[in-house]
Amino acid sequence: MTARPTALITGASRGVGEAVARALAPTHDVLLGGRDESALTRLAGELPGARPWPVELTGVTEADVEGVDRLDVLVHSAGVAPLGRIADSTAAAWRTAMEVNVVAVAELTRLLLPALRTAGGHVVCVNSGQGQRAGAGWGPYSASKFALRAFADALRLEEPRLRVTSLYPGRIGTDMQRGVREHEGGAYEPDRYLRSESVARAVLAAVNAGPDAHLTELTLRPAEGPVS
Repeated sequence: MTARPTALITGASRGVGEAVARALAPTHDVLLGGRDESALTRLAGELPGARPWPVELTGVTEADVEGVDRLDVLVHSAGVAPLGRIADSTAAAWRTAMEVNVVAVAELTRLLLPALRTAGGHVVCVNSGQGQRAGAGWGPYSASKFALRAFADALRLEEPRLRVTSLYPGRIGTDMQRGVREHEGGAYEPDRYLRSESVARAVLAAVNAGPDAHLTELTLRPAEGPVS
């Protein structure tokens, strides 16, 4: 029997990461990356072929990826969204955004490159509309997402045997969005935002594109509601 392809998804304990894990589980053995081990274990119990991969991404090491010898899909979904105007954003806020949203992504990818090369794998970076156009009050977050875009573009050129997709969704109805709207002083209206499952379907479309098609960038916006 041919082994099923393997996918590793970060931020898999909730939101977009969980939705991506559920979307890939019917066809892939899924490693569920994240910090909340109990949530990852519960999700793994629902998905055949899935197992938790608890890790602190800002401190990932070679020991964490030991045993991952072949990796067909790597989805970077974990991230943070520190908000605030530049005048109010401390160095700590900028460092946190860059460390989680860029440095952790780059390091995990670097460590997994041998496994990705073996499989001729696919790296998907869940970016943001703020990675295409910066907004007032989003400085640290937007800068980190622009940097994530540059990372994906460079990786695509340096590793021609891999597929690399940047996905730019607009606002998504997640716990993070609830916090964003509270910060903005507005109502949280999930019906106006993208559903996590819709974002997961976009990831699936990139992963399932035929051998002649490399979806390098995908932009996804709510049918009705805020753009960024």
